[in-house]
Amino acid sequence: MGKRRPSGDGMVRKRDDGRWEGRIVVGHKNNGEPIYKYVLAKSQAELTQKLHDKIEIYRDADLSEDCNMTLSEWLDKWINDFMIPTLRPNTIYGYKMIIKCQIKPFIGDRPLSALTTNEIQKFYNTIKKNGRVHKDRNGSKELADSMIRKTHLILHEALDMAVKQRMLVSNPTNGTTVPKNNYKEKQILNDEQLEKFMETIKSDKKWYDFFYTEITTGLRKGEICGLRWEDFDEREGRLKIRRSVGKIKSGVMEIGETKTKTGMREILLPPSTAELLVRRKEKAVSEWIFPNFCKPEEPINPQSAYTHLKILLKQAGLPLIGFHNLRHTFSTHAIAGGVDAKTLSGILGHTNASFTLDTYTHVTTDMQKNAAKIVGNFMDEIIGGVGNG
Repeated sequence: MGKRRPSGDGMVRKRDDGRWEGRIVVGHKNNGEPIYKYVLAKSQAELTQKLHDKIEIYRDADLSEDCNMTLSEWLDKWINDFMIPTLRPNTIYGYKMIIKCQIKPFIGDRPLSALTTNEIQKFYNTIKKNGRVHKDRNGSKELADSMIRKTHLILHEALDMAVKQRMLVSNPTNGTTVPKNNYKEKQILNDEQLEKFMETIKSDKKWYDFFYTEITTGLRKGEICGLRWEDFDEREGRLKIRRSVGKIKSGVMEIGETKTKTGMREILLPPSTAELLVRRKEKAVSEWIFPNFCKPEEPINPQSAYTHLKILLKQAGLPLIGFHNLRHTFSTHAIAGGVDAKTLSGILGHTNASFTLDTYTHVTTDMQKNAAKIVGNFMDEIIGGVGNG
């Protein structure tokens, strides 16, 4: 094997068409042969400047021959080799659909090494305007801001891994701009509606324990369905969240890990909920805290819980909110009741407290207003007292 030439070792020549061409070594193939980056310019002076710029970009780089992959090829390899072992099947499916419908049709055939920040920014702008596979009822193919952010997340993670695998010098998604989070106000049950909901579930003996536990813990739908008795510490009144039940596919119910690493958590239950579970455990017929009514060896089906929620809401004459909105109801009332964001973040299994604050900004804004009034009244009393002295 020949001696490797260092990155930046260049060659300059004038082509037959009058243009100047130069190249630098940016990496090496598996057999040791150099990988070149070519540059064209109209004059030798312009080429010298371009080569200088390229040498700065690729300084100390030693790319592998996989840098010649297209983005499509790399995304397939990234998903299969690096992501499948770390993510839940539903998440992998979502990633693959975004890659298939959004990324590949627009820039999938581009060589990895040719991608630029400017090109990726144009890609984001394009799919924002024309990224939907099917038009909506108004004839628009504009993609939602949340989908742009998801696309960016996938592309950023994939290209970060490409950098670690010596296929890129830097991540071209760095420096791009994507739409900011614009959370809509969450649909929740207010005090009066929540009271009506609690009254309604009291008359439903089969589902009362399930929905009481949900409304007092804010667990995700899959998490509450996936609870086992081994997760419940009746002495301490604590509950471990260790798994999540997913959709039934090919007749098999998916049971896997929680949504995120922070989803693996332990929460202290309200005394009333802990007592409810203690009483329920005395009559348990399954390892599952909330087993399937017809097949106790299986957990309750999340879809069944969602369907029955709609029935209960209809009976109570309440808005037909989704199951996740029970989680929002719990969270909103918790913050309004004085639970701090960091504590609530741990209960909910959020990645960090800032996400919790962003999600429930409407509640924290109201709390800030109340706090301002309290401080104002407090200061008025002090200033008033000083003035009177």
